[in-house]
Amino acid sequence: MVFSLVDDDEIFQFIISRCIANIDSSIRIKLFKDGEEGINYLRTNLGLLDELPDIILLDINMPFMDGWQFLKEFQYLKPSLEKKIFIYLLTSSKNPEDLNRAKQIGELTGYLVKPITRAELQTLIEKFPLESWYKESCAS
Repeated sequence: MVFSLVDDDEIFQFIISRCIANIDSSIRIKLFKDGEEGINYLRTNLGLLDELPDIILLDINMPFMDGWQFLKEFQYLKPSLEKKIFIYLLTSSKNPEDLNRAKQIGELTGYLVKPITRAELQTLIEKFPLESWYKESCAS
């Protein structure tokens, strides 16, 4: 399994990477500091199924290319992908407008509010693939 974490917070990246590694050390983790880096990685590796992530944890608020812009670009790439990628917005935003906007995007699998817990990560890993819309820790 391959995880991609697209988030500009290096400390958060470190914590999530360690947590994922502690849950399952066989998971490969790709880290990107903004949406542009993440989308460029996908473009570069379109034909390399083993390099493409199974799960992307995507922050909304980042410099250069934010999570919403990433998702727009991903919509253009999706027809060229030979692998289904599950994307979860991972954000500190509890704004109901963000959640409603996210629900309108067919490419998203779910919405997780920071701080994400080890139990939430474990659920994503152990019950992969989650086909239904997943929103833990988010206010209803």
